[in-house]
Amino acid sequence: MKQNQLAALINSKLTKSIVSLAAPLSLTLLAMGSAHAETTKSVADAVTQGSVKVDLNLRYEMVEQDNALKDADGLTLRTRLTYATADYYGFSSTVEFEDSRVVAGVDDYNNTLGKNPEYSVIADPETTELDQFFLKYDYEGFSAKAGRQVITFDNQRFVGHVGWRQDRQTFDGVMLEYKFNDVFKIDYGYISQRNRIFAEEKDIDAKDNLINASLKTGFGTLSGYGYLLEEDIETSNGLDTYGLRFAGNTDVGDIKVLYTAEYATQDSDTAGQSYSADYMSIEGGVGFFGITFKVGYEVLGSDGGDYGFQTPLATLHGFNGWSDQFLSTPKQGLADLYASIGGKIIGGKWALVYHEFEADKSSALVDDLGSEIDAVFSVPVTKNYTLGVKYAAYSAGDLAAGKVDTDKVWLWANAKF
Repeated sequence: MKQNQLAALINSKLTKSIVSLAAPLSLTLLAMGSAHAETTKSVADAVTQGSVKVDLNLRYEMVEQDNALKDADGLTLRTRLTYATADYYGFSSTVEFEDSRVVAGVDDYNNTLGKNPEYSVIADPETTELDQFFLKYDYEGFSAKAGRQVITFDNQRFVGHVGWRQDRQTFDGVMLEYKFNDVFKIDYGYISQRNRIFAEEKDIDAKDNLINASLKTGFGTLSGYGYLLEEDIETSNGLDTYGLRFAGNTDVGDIKVLYTAEYATQDSDTAGQSYSADYMSIEGGVGFFGITFKVGYEVLGSDGGDYGFQTPLATLHGFNGWSDQFLSTPKQGLADLYASIGGKIIGGKWALVYHEFEADKSSALVDDLGSEIDAVFSVPVTKNYTLGVKYAAYSAGDLAAGKVDTDKVWLWANAKF
């Protein structure tokens, strides 16, 4: 989308769908508003007493792959401008615009939209978008949001915002939430459109139903979820996932012990083909003297080697290596044995991660899916500025797996006001 097409965006089909979702909910909530304690004297006060935030992210990315593609490099600036009203009888609203631009002409990369196909991919196309636009209502533990918004659950393994990319993921829909004494929480969401990280051209119409309930205990948080995903297309399809997750930590003397366990099952039905696969993750760790060490094992199963467990709404960059080799699980499934160590040094944060990948269901040609080493260091310069460097080195396994050795480097500077 060109930079000067903002007016067209406001009047686009996407924004109209937001209005159609927000309108009926707004009328319902207005009837409830009189019971809410007043926090501003008028709608005008709510608007004038609102807050404005600016988030600038300048990032250089370099990709080298052991194949015929040219090495890629890109320098992009993401600008995010957010305005949120003050509270008025429990009502508030947020509007947010996001723009991603190439800087200094450094754009030798495949942006996933057909530009420079001879280069490796850097998934940061130039775009100007309405990132968020929603109406929110809060009252005694209940909240409702209607419109375009960020939606995340748990550790974002199944539903997230993909915040690492310059064009983050948001959703058009309605979210309802109820909290009881900060102990129990249940969320329900309906999504009519997935606004993905590849600009508007690759957004997906959907009929997704999301439910997540969590209970806090003295040892951690237990979550149960059901994510029923369906693309709004002529072909019948469905991706239903149900699971349980437990995550927490406890102190044993001066040592913090961390633990996570999760299991899910998934049914996929598309174009007359049906598959079932399981997901399992277990992680343990210890923290002492400012250092945290973790070991984990994650399995995205396969239906006899014919289908890989999928998580299309996830923040995928945060899992299975930062080189993004497994954004889509191969049909053999994926088993990821990993270890990480991290902490703080000279005022910044650092981490090292190692992954060993194997097929969940091995075949005669595919078993070893490679390995990866990741490293990151970020440091706040002042209250508003952060600098960072990140590296990922993937070593390919069996030739038939279709992967190649890949190195990626990122350098970034972030400013928030």
